[in-house]
Amino acid sequence: MKKQEIAGECPWSHLEPSGDGLIVHDFITTKLSTLMSALRRQLTTPYASQFDLSVSEWRVLSLIAHAGTLPFGELVVQSTSDKALVSRTIRLLEQRNLIEIKPESDTAKKRIACSITPEGEALHAKVIPLARQRQAEIICELSKEEREVFYAAIDKLQRAIDK
Repeated sequence: MKKQEIAGECPWSHLEPSGDGLIVHDFITTKLSTLMSALRRQLTTPYASQFDLSVSEWRVLSLIAHAGTLPFGELVVQSTSDKALVSRTIRLLEQRNLIEIKPESDTAKKRIACSITPEGEALHAKVIPLARQRQAEIICELSKEEREVFYAAIDKLQRAIDK
């Protein structure tokens, strides 16, 4: 065990822009990826599978339910998944009659949009309260101040990436 782990010191406290001394386990991408995998496995997978949905299906269904209708390109961006995964996922959701896929417009027949069906809305209405509860439970592991700082830090990093 490294000295900083024993002392509880943050390896980022005295980090120089050169990144000297930063090990791969302390990369922000590694830390966040590890956290995301654990959150998906411990939070999302149980409630999604309870309703016979994969995590990807739940993510896409919830995005479409929130929007009502989403163009495919926007769905890919919002889902943070690749086009192939989103394409496979919407086809599965369409087969289950949870969403409807149709041309974006009469003039853009090759571009598709996805809309929620009544069956999709009903399923979403069953899952979303449990999803909100599970998400809130883990967020509430942080104090109010920690939540505010964490949320602000995520937003700040997102803005830096989007520049």
